[in-house]
Formats: sequence, C-alpha cells, structure tokens
Amino acid sequence: MLYLGSLKMKNLFIHPESPIKNALKQIKKTSEKCLLIINKDKIFLGTLSDGDLRNAILRGGLKDTIKNFYNKKPTYFYQNKINYKKIENSLLKEGLTLIPILNDKNKVIRVITTKSYFKSEKKKIKSSPINIVIMAGGIGKRMKPLTNILPKALAPIRDKPIIQHIFEKFSQNQKINFTVSLNHQKEIMISFLSQLKKQFDIKFLKEKKPLGTAGSLSLIKNKNKNLIVTNCDTLIDIELADLMKFHEDLKNDLTMVVSSKQYKLPYGTCKIDKNNLLDKINEKPSFNFFINIGLYVVGPKILKTIKKNVPIDMTDLISNSKKNGKKIGIYPIEDDAWIDIGQWSNYKKVFDKIK
Repeated sequence: MLYLGSLKMKNLFIHPESPIKNALKQIKKTSEKCLLIINKDKIFLGTLSDGDLRNAILRGGLKDTIKNFYNKKPTYFYQNKINYKKIENSLLKEGLTLIPILNDKNKVIRVITTKSYFKSEKKKIKSSPINIVIMAGGIGKRMKPLTNILPKALAPIRDKPIIQHIFEKFSQNQKINFTVSLNHQKEIMISFLSQLKKQFDIKFLKEKKPLGTAGSLSLIKNKNKNLIVTNCDTLIDIELADLMKFHEDLKNDLTMVVSSKQYKLPYGTCKIDKNNLLDKINEKPSFNFFINIGLYVVGPKILKTIKKNVPIDMTDLISNSKKNGKKIGIYPIEDDAWIDIGQWSNYKKVFDKIK
C-alpha cells in the first residue's frame, strides 16, 4: 500500500478559518481535489472537496471562510482498524479522492489517495470518451484585422494555433471525441485540421449559413448523449471528468461553467436617503460577479429542442430552456483558470502563460 509522503500530506492541511480564496489556490496546487481540515493542535476536523468549494463560492463568494462549508462527517480510518475492502469501495463507489488515516489522538498520520491506491494495486479506472463540440464558425470581429486573413481559431500562440492548444489541453488525461463547427473560412479550417487527425479524433459540422453560437448543435446526429460545448478562443484549465460527473450527479439538463470575478470601483459611492441628502459614503466598494466563460455541458433534453438550421445563440438557448422548466446548473472555477483569447488585450497576454 502506498501513501502520500509527509511533505505532500502537509500540503493538504488547511485551517477552518482560512478564506475560500486561499483554499481554491491550495486545492489547485495539490491536484488531489480535496483538503484536510485541522485545527491549531493538528486535530482532524473534516474534509473540503472541490465540490464543497464550488458550493461555497455560489453561496458566499470568495470573502467567506471555509468553516461553514467543509464536510464534518467524512470517511476516515484509524491506523489500527484499516479495512482495505471498505477503502476500495469508498474510492470507487463513493468517488472519494483521498482517505485520511488517524492515530488514537485524531491526528492525520497517513493519506490514502485514489492515485496511490490503484497504482499500487495495478488497477485502472476506466472512463468513457468525452464528446466535445468546439464552436469555430464565427467571423472573429474582436480580432480584426487578423481574422480578415485567418479564422479566429487559427490565430497563432507561439508555434501553434489556438485550437490546437485547446485539443492538447483537453486531451491530456482523457480520451476526447472532438467535433468542430465550421462556417467562416471553413476551407482553411478543414485543410489545417485534417493534418491533426492522426493525433486527435476530429469530425466537422459544416454550417450552410451562420447559425449563431448554438444553432450548429442541431446538426449533431446522436442527441442522446451529454456534450461539452466550448468556444474556440478560450483556454480553460479544468478537469472535464469532474465537470461531467457534476452535471450527471445533479441531473442537470445544462451546466454552465462560470468564473467568480471581483470588480473594485476606483471611486467612493454615495448612498442618498429619502430626502435626497447624503446618508453615507462607501469608499471604493467591490462587487462579486459570476462570469460566463463559454464552456457548457448540454444534455439530450436540450439538444433535441434545437431546430435544424435555425440560428440561435447559446444565451438564448439557455434562457428558453430555463423558461421551459429545464434544470440549469452552475459550475464555478477560479478566475485564473481561464483566459479569453478572442480580444487583442488578452491575446497579447497569453504569450506569457503558454510556453
């Protein structure tokens, strides 16, 4: 049996009074999708999963601490009562990513992770391919004059176009079936993407006319499966398998990936009373928003409502689906986990992020 080393294990520890923002950064660095809550005496109190963090962001934004959001009744074992059959069942059937092992003083002395357990047992967790549709048929107005010559998806980032970076990032840990929606300058796109078919599974949706940011989904033949839909000008650091599991576990009809964004006004704002007199001044207030980053999981119930060859944008599809009683979920990620390359200011910045 393999365990996390003491140094890596310490990276999982976090205090219950830690801000949500700090927990987000820490859980991303550990790659274990879960943190262990300990108090100042290093006594184990509970666990904080990435799902718990998403719930915390949706309810309280980034300013709250994690103390009201972590799991206070997690799965754990004492070192003298380890049951490996129960551990395997928890890792596989309950979807846990780690299980702490405690001593008789309730202090964490070891951590069993999914990666370490199944590596040591020479077992692999099989996963089905994920189907992704990349919307690449737009004319790229925000990127002119470059898009007068090249499709937006082929704008170069160092030695590769944007869309190839998307292929590579999404294919790192998962088998992906890609479908690319085409319209504007589709001949150039097909010529380039055909060269990548040896590396990636790529199919095309060819629009006869512009169908908006969602209309080409009507051309999908198999509408009985969940699809991930993404823009061609956004790079996103996300675990697609986690996103799909989130969507399926909550039985959403559509899941929208969002980013928590804080905007701070550079000025003081004035609150006026009912007599139009100054009540108080709020000095440089800040506001939290959830930003739609252009990545979605779209389920069969919604795919089947899209009329063939009728233009519709994703925002309208979501609004119509909501009005018709479909379940629309939100999957939040941190702000530094994505970048919109489809405008000049961000296009220049991305060269520093991609080596």
